[in-house]
Amino acid sequence: MSEQFQLMKTGAGFIAALDQSGGSTPKALKLYGVEESAYATEAEMFHHVHAMRTRILTNERVDHRVLGAILFQNTLDREMAGLPTSEYLWQRKRILPFLKVDYGLADEADGVQCMKPVPDLAERLPAARAKAVFGTKMRSVIKAANPHGIRAVVDQQFELAAEILGHGLTPIIEPEVDIHAPDKAACEGMLRDCLRAGLDALGGDAAVMFKLTLPEQANYYREFCAHPKVLRVVALSGGYSRDVANAKLAANAGVIASFSRALTEGLHVAQSDALFSAQLDESIASIVAASAT
Repeated sequence: MSEQFQLMKTGAGFIAALDQSGGSTPKALKLYGVEESAYATEAEMFHHVHAMRTRILTNERVDHRVLGAILFQNTLDREMAGLPTSEYLWQRKRILPFLKVDYGLADEADGVQCMKPVPDLAERLPAARAKAVFGTKMRSVIKAANPHGIRAVVDQQFELAAEILGHGLTPIIEPEVDIHAPDKAACEGMLRDCLRAGLDALGGDAAVMFKLTLPEQANYYREFCAHPKVLRVVALSGGYSRDVANAKLAANAGVIASFSRALTEGLHVAQSDALFSAQLDESIASIVAASAT
């Protein structure tokens, strides 16, 4: 068993989701205090967001408590402290790098948004693995309890997961259930059944990870925490505030966080280094505590 695999299997802590891509980057920057007027081009926007991510990931408070970090392709192609970002994370901090591989969401159909096609996956995966990347992440969204739509989401996720596993990387399967779905609990019931079926169809000793919306019923996905084909179950914050996400997470034994906005909540570009570090440390400590149940 590789050092990376063992760390993800048994390590205590959580995964930092810092993979905002083109569509979600302006909002993330605005929350950080960088208005859209601060940049005129996409290149300038990505410069600002990389500066934000660099300030977070190179901070000394980002330590063994952070098991992994999910990166956008643009971040993977950049450097931190003189090293490719993923190699910096693994070599300097022993943080497992994950790569977001999807290109966003397709138009809604049957109450869901599947992923857009990912035609260059076979080219990107070997390059990512060569840079110490441990796994991948890909996101779909479920908005209504439509069995055909939910099955399509899960089938697509497992289809790509099989290709990713074939390249020696560990896929995070993320079929997010919208927290505002009026029939959220019914969505979760259909999703759980489809995830079971997907695991049953996985061949050999392959192991995937699940990134799931915090469920209406505590411990609803607990069976997956002990499943031999699931390396780890992580939770997304899904738009909940950090306090609410932490409280819901703490009620789900065996599940750890993979928070994005809930992690960066309270961080601001204008903060002094001391204040920034203190806020980051407080955020990390609270998320680690919620993940330890």
